[in-house]
Amino acid sequence: MRTPFDDVIDQIKENGFHNHRLETHSDAVSQGILRDLTAQCDAFRADIASETVNAWLNVRTPGARHRKIDLLVAEPNPDGTPNLERVRVCVENKSVVTAHRNRDGRFDDLNEALQVLHRVRSEAVLVATVIVGVADRVLNVPDRIKPFFKNRKKRFETKVLPRLSTGDVTLWDDFDWAISPNRPDDPVKTIAKFRQLPQRQPGLTHIVGYDYVLLVPMHIDNVASPYIPRPNRLGIDVDEDYKAMLSQLCKAYSARWHL
Repeated sequence: MRTPFDDVIDQIKENGFHNHRLETHSDAVSQGILRDLTAQCDAFRADIASETVNAWLNVRTPGARHRKIDLLVAEPNPDGTPNLERVRVCVENKSVVTAHRNRDGRFDDLNEALQVLHRVRSEAVLVATVIVGVADRVLNVPDRIKPFFKNRKKRFETKVLPRLSTGDVTLWDDFDWAISPNRPDDPVKTIAKFRQLPQRQPGLTHIVGYDYVLLVPMHIDNVASPYIPRPNRLGIDVDEDYKAMLSQLCKAYSARWHL
């Protein structure tokens, strides 16, 4: 089936490389989940159509750190802004692609977001998605190559960018100083780490936990054409897990706002 993560793949191909510093991949995932949930969940679709709820991307939450929620569905205030006391769905998207040593930081981000969102409204349906890179090395374009061409932007756009994510293996030699290696067991460890995020059973909204945590392996190295490995050695069925997430989202939403 088509998933929002296939949209991310298309986006990387179009842009030439994955930029983990920007929100473009997160926005694509959020928009795809919103699209599919609206199409497949009667209760949610009815509330969107009647404007009982609206959806927003990258909304700041209350609190000292003003954390952003990647996708927020809430009842609107009279001025059209989201009513954060009437939140219904929150989705947080992360990726661990370039350096798996950052898994702890991304895990802490999701755990902290969970605490904030639960305090905002414990009944809200909470979802986390994590893209997990499975490539054994990544050409670090955002942090290494683009800064190297900072004062030669046109040269980067004409001589480097068209070669990225096309299978041009000479990039590995030309930019060997910009390679971020991943160890063979990094994806397994990253998956195991994020499976430690607290999750809750349906109906137990007093428990601090996500209603669903979706883990999606991707092969992204900015040299080969990116793809979602179906199947994969991690034992993850991306399509079935995505279907299960949508089903869980719909059931939780319907039970909490339509009973």
